[in-house]
Amino acid sequence: MSDIRHSLLRRDALSAAKEVLYHLDIYFSSQLQSAPLPIVDKGPVELLEEFVFQVPKERGAQPKRLNSLQELQLLEIMCNYFQEQTKDSVRQIIFSSLFSPQGNKADDSRMSLLGKLVSMAVAVCRIPVLECAASWLQRTPVVYCVRLARALVDDYCCLVPGSVQTLKQIFSASPRFCCQFITSVTALYDLSSDDLIPPLDLLEMIVSWILEDPRLILITFLNTPIAANLPIGFLELTPLTGLIRWCVKAPLAHKRKKKTPLANGHVAAKVPKALGGADRDPHLLYSKLHLSVLQVLLMLQVHLTEKNLYGRLGLVLFDHMVPLVEEVNRLADELNPLNASQEIELALDRLAQALQVAMASGALLCTRDDLRTLCSRLPHNNCSVVSDLCDPMDCSPPGSSVHRVRQEHWSGQPFPSPGDLPGPGLEPASPASLLPCRQMLYRLSHREARGCPSPLTRSVQVCVVLLCHHW
Repeated sequence: MSDIRHSLLRRDALSAAKEVLYHLDIYFSSQLQSAPLPIVDKGPVELLEEFVFQVPKERGAQPKRLNSLQELQLLEIMCNYFQEQTKDSVRQIIFSSLFSPQGNKADDSRMSLLGKLVSMAVAVCRIPVLECAASWLQRTPVVYCVRLARALVDDYCCLVPGSVQTLKQIFSASPRFCCQFITSVTALYDLSSDDLIPPLDLLEMIVSWILEDPRLILITFLNTPIAANLPIGFLELTPLTGLIRWCVKAPLAHKRKKKTPLANGHVAAKVPKALGGADRDPHLLYSKLHLSVLQVLLMLQVHLTEKNLYGRLGLVLFDHMVPLVEEVNRLADELNPLNASQEIELALDRLAQALQVAMASGALLCTRDDLRTLCSRLPHNNCSVVSDLCDPMDCSPPGSSVHRVRQEHWSGQPFPSPGDLPGPGLEPASPASLLPCRQMLYRLSHREARGCPSPLTRSVQVCVVLLCHHW
């Protein structure tokens, strides 16, 4: 590597960056012939830091800075390299060498350039770069993933009106990147403050993606070899937990945002509604998203069984439901139940429905005692008494037509039930156990089609009774 470095020192910044990619391509190509997963040692990383990220090797030396035109040319060089390299294994290891965080002063330059590179790849539809970025998001700590997500959201949802359509079009080009991007933005936008509510353009785009193909949010899970114990501090296998958080907290977070502040003793002017009609109503978008999340949860039983992970791997972690309940409590107290009773009821309904379907499908693993303890922390809402409920295996009121809904009615819906999904030689672990959830979703989908608000005014406490009887 020292010989390569000396030759690069005589070149200008752009030609040196292009040359270092050429040399490392040859180096890693030869490494891959002898080892399927070569170790990226310190030498290649130092060359990239010095000649791509312009971090000087000598201590105390001032870092070089590329002007805007040079940086754009560098991004074009990198885009072209990944596009022209036909071996995915070489692309992946070069991308990893370039952008894997090293915990040093080059990381800021590394993350800045990565955000611009992926943004350019979205704009010009460079699929190899997006696929490499998807792998990077999967193996990189979440604190860096949200930085990349923030850069893309700023570029396509905030800076230039209408540019979100460019980002939206990559759905068909790289679904794998879209799945990881959704997981990243749900980690970024946790609705803990008004600044962390997802922008409307972003929300609308994600809902449209999931409505078009609900299996999008399972792509990483379905295509990744999985161990029962997942690493801590990285993105989850699916965005399900983050999407549940969005749906549950959205009514409360938007109510908090709409609270009219006082400015110099006068009521502040009302913020005008977003243009675009009912299709851009965030409440309707979250309602559609909630329905889609429940339908995806219902699909999971057969996939977990296929991977021999049913009962062993929870894709919706109980440890993540605990802080969600605490956040709902905090928001409810902040808003005052007298002024936000409908929003609190809706949030609790969505949480109850998500818990019920997740547990019935094996996506959420916990004990009855854990569930009782969790739900005892929730605020009180308008719950029905248990004695008024129908058969605890059913989620519908007595006499409802849903009692008479047959399985073929459900299978005629746009999204298939687990029994309809491909699984050669496999049977769902317990089809009957999911029938109440299917009935609930059948009713939800029909009300959704009529534009009705989220139904099933049920308390979380009642759903606990249903689930505990289920076991």
